Amino acid sequence: MATPLTIAELKEVARRRVPKMFFDYADSGAWTEGTYKANEADFAAIKLRQRVLVDMTNRSLESTMIGEKVSMPVALSPTGLTGMQHADGEILAAQAAEVAGVPFTLSTMSVCSIEDVAAHTIKPFWFQLYVMKDREFVKSLINRARAAGCSALVVTLDLQILGQRHKDIRNGLSTPPKFIPKHIWQVATRPRWAFEMLGTKRRSFGNIVGHAQGVGDLSSLSSWTAEQFDPRLSWDDVAWIKEQWGGKLILKGILDAEDAAMAAETGADAIIVSNHGGRQLDGAASSISVLPEIVKAVGDRIEVHVDGGIRSGQDVLKALCLGAQGTYIGRPFLYGIGAYGKRGVTMALDIIRNELDITMALCGKRDIRDVGPELLHHRLPVVATEPARPSQ
Repeated sequence: MATPLTIAELKEVARRRVPKMFFDYADSGAWTEGTYKANEADFAAIKLRQRVLVDMTNRSLESTMIGEKVSMPVALSPTGLTGMQHADGEILAAQAAEVAGVPFTLSTMSVCSIEDVAAHTIKPFWFQLYVMKDREFVKSLINRARAAGCSALVVTLDLQILGQRHKDIRNGLSTPPKFIPKHIWQVATRPRWAFEMLGTKRRSFGNIVGHAQGVGDLSSLSSWTAEQFDPRLSWDDVAWIKEQWGGKLILKGILDAEDAAMAAETGADAIIVSNHGGRQLDGAASSISVLPEIVKAVGDRIEVHVDGGIRSGQDVLKALCLGAQGTYIGRPFLYGIGAYGKRGVTMALDIIRNELDITMALCGKRDIRDVGPELLHHRLPVVATEPARPSQ
């Protein structure tokens, strides 16, 4: 295949190179996958205004997210099991993001640990926290993130219980894969992936094994993670986390204006409008469809970011025009890492950057900080009329 020019083309390369259980993990949603599909479809429905005969020289995509300078307002989302899309995936993705000048967010459920990523990067990255019942373990994760020099803590609010993802159940997803016939076949038909995975020792949840009390092997890890996500998570816990952390705090998983208002009261630095990529509450609204009302409700009090459904630089521009100050890509960089490793993440970011730059220019703007709703085309609704009556 020729060099991929779109995120969709990267996706097809990843599909051929990553074992099915792990590709499906990255590419699936909950239940009917209706919200997952809506995330993309609702972006596509937004139309842009083309402008002509304007100066398109000296363009800039530079901006800031929570006060940090970024080469474009795009961050890599926290994604679990990135290291099973490609050996040492989190390390490679963090390195690619570092070179590209955008933030990388490491998931609690990563394969490479906080310490692994810190040892292989120079610039600070962000750490995403899942809140467990074991508060001492939560405190240790926060302390480890601080010791590693992480510049922001991203607390996920929408995974107190796990949404049902049918593909994962049918695939018998496990890390590493179980030695059953269908898994053996999946790995055997992906020899490049298997060869690279044999060359690394990182094949489990690096932030948990050897760190959480009573978790030393894969069998105990499986039961521990199933039991440890805390369904009692509340705003009081957010206050406790903020006190423990003491640094920049981002709250991820806001999809309602009332929740956004409560999040703004916590003193957090930003919220991420997100439905977990359509992987939690199937039937929930798409992230982009609720972004304007959340920006209207709290945009003057807290920085508003968005993730879910972004597959192009045009999608990034649309989100910024609707009031987001930052955007996140999850699946696009996972397709990249699965397809070509670190080079694939760079490809994904370059694709997004190029599309964002050209689209901004064709909409008549030169600085990404100047874009707004005036770049969007607001079509008048079609008004139904009664059919003409035949003449008498």
